[in-house]
Amino acid sequence: MSEILPGVHMVEGVDPSPDFSTHVYLLKDRGATWTLIDTGLPGSDKAILAYLQKHKIEPTAIKRILLTHLHKDHTGNLRRMAELTHARTFSHWIEAAFIANRPRYDGPGMPPDDPVSVDETFKDGDPIDAAGGLIACHTPGHTPGHTAYYHPERKLLFSGDLFFGHEGKLILTTADFTHHMQTAQISARRMAQLAVESILSYHGGPFLTKAGGQLRTLTESF
Repeated sequence: MSEILPGVHMVEGVDPSPDFSTHVYLLKDRGATWTLIDTGLPGSDKAILAYLQKHKIEPTAIKRILLTHLHKDHTGNLRRMAELTHARTFSHWIEAAFIANRPRYDGPGMPPDDPVSVDETFKDGDPIDAAGGLIACHTPGHTPGHTAYYHPERKLLFSGDLFFGHEGKLILTTADFTHHMQTAQISARRMAQLAVESILSYHGGPFLTKAGGQLRTLTESF
């Protein structure tokens, strides 16, 4: 799978195994540049570079790397991608501290082995000048600074690990790797108030059409 929606690519080849899907998204900006959402596990740079070459995109055309949260399957390849692209890196201000290992994260899941200082931090509701206009939505629960990115014009929600896809259904983040499940429920209910057509989840999915209905049904269950 490659361009799953106009200007939205799901990078091929980054899954570490057939049983563990990891969806790194590449978004076309309004001009000639691109934005990457999350970076995959260590070593994912090879698949990302191969994908860029296949689509004739220079690595340096990626100007921003947006992070949903600290876990290594999202940030393990961060330093390498930042070096290859010279892109600026972005995360929520809470998550930036854990990605830099200041302080060490003591929740479930692991931060990157190689701590990285994020270039720019944001707070809930801040606009992100990427892909035609995103909004950073602080969605704590899975981790304290977890962030989803919402495109209001196109009704796209890049949900990180707030939502998973399992057997074709949208489900809430799994308890084993989640900092606080009840907070994740609150975050999910908040996202259900948005107008959403597509949910671009990181594990499983994505859900490209009528995802808002699935989201509302899910949140009615808790």
